[in-house]
Amino acid sequence: MGRADARRARQRDARRAGKAGGIRRFFTWRKLLGTFFTLCLLGMGALFIVYLLVPVPTANAQAEKESNVYKYSDGSVLTRTGTVNREIVGLDKIPDEVEKAFVAAENKTFYKDSGVDLKGTARGVLNTLTGKGKQGGSTITQQYVKNYYLNQDQTVTRKLKELVISLKVDQKKDKEEILAGYLNTSYYGRGAYGIQAAAQAYYRKDAQKLTVAEGAYLAALLQAPSQYDWAAASPTGRKLVSERWNYVLDNMVGENWLDSSTRSGLKFPVPKEPKVAPGMEGQTGYLVKAANAELAKRGVGEDQIEAGGWTITLSIDKKRQDALVKAVDEQLEKKLDRKGDKRDATVQAGATSVDPKTGKVVALYGGVGATEHWISNATRRDYQPASTFKPIVLASALESGAETQDGRRIGLNTIYDGDSKRPVEGSETPFAPENEDDRSYGPVTVQRATNSSINSVYAQMIVDVGPAKVKETALGLGMHDGEGWPVRPAMSLGTMGASTWDMAAVYATLDNHGEQVTPSIVKDAKHRTREAGAAAEGGDRVISREAADTVTQAMTGVVRSGSGRNAQGDYHAAGKTGTSENNRSAWFVGYTPELVTAVGLFGEDAKGSQVTLTDTVNEGRANGGGVPAMIWQQYTTGALGGGSDKRFDLELMEPVQEEPPASPSGSPSESEEPDEPSDKPSQPEEPDDRPSDSPDPTPSEDESTGPGDSTGTSEGTDSGTTEGGGTDSGTTEGGEDDGGTGNAGTTDGTTSGTTSGVRPRPQNT
Repeated sequence: MGRADARRARQRDARRAGKAGGIRRFFTWRKLLGTFFTLCLLGMGALFIVYLLVPVPTANAQAEKESNVYKYSDGSVLTRTGTVNREIVGLDKIPDEVEKAFVAAENKTFYKDSGVDLKGTARGVLNTLTGKGKQGGSTITQQYVKNYYLNQDQTVTRKLKELVISLKVDQKKDKEEILAGYLNTSYYGRGAYGIQAAAQAYYRKDAQKLTVAEGAYLAALLQAPSQYDWAAASPTGRKLVSERWNYVLDNMVGENWLDSSTRSGLKFPVPKEPKVAPGMEGQTGYLVKAANAELAKRGVGEDQIEAGGWTITLSIDKKRQDALVKAVDEQLEKKLDRKGDKRDATVQAGATSVDPKTGKVVALYGGVGATEHWISNATRRDYQPASTFKPIVLASALESGAETQDGRRIGLNTIYDGDSKRPVEGSETPFAPENEDDRSYGPVTVQRATNSSINSVYAQMIVDVGPAKVKETALGLGMHDGEGWPVRPAMSLGTMGASTWDMAAVYATLDNHGEQVTPSIVKDAKHRTREAGAAAEGGDRVISREAADTVTQAMTGVVRSGSGRNAQGDYHAAGKTGTSENNRSAWFVGYTPELVTAVGLFGEDAKGSQVTLTDTVNEGRANGGGVPAMIWQQYTTGALGGGSDKRFDLELMEPVQEEPPASPSGSPSESEEPDEPSDKPSQPEEPDDRPSDSPDPTPSEDESTGPGDSTGTSEGTDSGTTEGGGTDSGTTEGGEDDGGTGNAGTTDGTTSGTTSGVRPRPQNT
């Protein structure tokens, strides 16, 4: 390297060192600390200015509280709500231990703090800015300020005002006055503002008579009034509020506000059933409750709804709603003697009707009336859907390309062994379900097994697909996970809990060719200061069109010549019946190209326990193909203006083979033929997979249901299924009489499902 090069290199290094030194000189620890403290001082100064400028406002006065207006989809008024349910009481009317329960639940340092929780407020502001909702700690003083002086808006401005006003209020008012204000302004659910209204709503007593256990429940309730209301809570909600109740009492012991021996003797005080406010009679209360529940999911909490000022338009079609109520009245209520017969009084009906193209809930039936039976039978999830789950098993099989144990692709023409109590093959959990009346059908196609709801076939099919995969399909179609959903073969019989709302969502997705449909009952919700978030959207493909349409094709056979014949009308229809174990529930879920409706009957005694429907609405079993299908038929006829010419536009996975009806007997039928050859040679030891020498003739699809067909379908058994060596809790329903098929296997006027959209003629019922 020459001298010139060396000099240039030294100059370059010097420049680099100068730049690095400049950066180091700029970012010294002294300068960084100085900047930090300057920012802190500026922040404190800004906060001080805000403190000086923000006054303590006058109370937000519930006198300014507005009503809410609920409307039908056509704009006509359904009801108005908004009367404030509050009675102010002083702390002298509230037991000391009850007061302490609220402090223990919400703010243990209440008697010592300055009225604010800076960490909690900062967390709340951050959550608001990042769109994570309203989580964030607040002291009792801050909650009182929000309730009494401000509003429920989740904005940064409101949170900062809350902080400043809380500091001022804590200085001007004593803790007793603040606590009394908090107890009297908080919202407890059930339309109750203040502890006096809450004591009446939940325990039918004045606040001064509340026990410490009851006070602890009301204190726990404030965290999530809707979720923690024992009467309407899910199993998860009940578990959470029980845990919080214990948390409150344990905190009281920790603060020496409750003796530990007294604490150990306390039992959870189950609240009384709610009383519905005037104007909520009939179906109105169920519709309002469903709308409010949906709004809560869309970011409008119950406290905001109760504050009033909302105009809420539902998707409910008034004419269809009236048609649904009329169908239940004529097909069920007129057949019951609720006052004179204790068994009849146990029958509860629920229904949800959905437009499969939009997801709009156009009609909903929650029960005999919201003032008599507050829990909505349309949205409750504590009853088993039984064999209405079987189409989901089939959908999962078709979508996943599942094969039988001997390698045959599963389709509507696939032959299965329909013998009763046939042990499933390929499962680690033994399962051998009994068909209805212990009937054995021998080799049957999947189509015939669907028509007749043959338990043994679907028990084997779910093993072939995999119970976990079937559950995944069910959740994708619209069901909800929860406790009591065992991932094992008994799932095929619908042993989990589901609502008519859930099953309407599932079948609407099938009707919509496999694109997800999410039911929504709120068409629009407006307020002068805020608006509800958008409704959940469907549209995502859950299963292929071919799989969904093939399941629809299978269920047209159920209505045409299977257990759902009572659903026939002047329209093209597909559907499935279901009757749960011990006949505690009976279902019919079905659809036309333009309307999906799920109807369920549930047995419930005065204590809320599930009981049998047997010998209630009719002598013997109350089957899904009986009253539920007849309610569905009358409602659908009315909702469609007497009928419809629309046909199902189906793209099937394979041609549907014509076949005769199954022959229930003690031995396999000799007339069944597989509709597609097996990939493997037929094995002598498996006669039910062997093809017969020639196909059997099938009546024309254009024939009407013959006069020899029985209108009273038989479905389900009361005997228990056995799984894993013990009695399984699942349903044992299936094997309904099929289109005039008797024990000898004869037929009279049945039709075959070779073409989509077959339009059956009405059948007298």
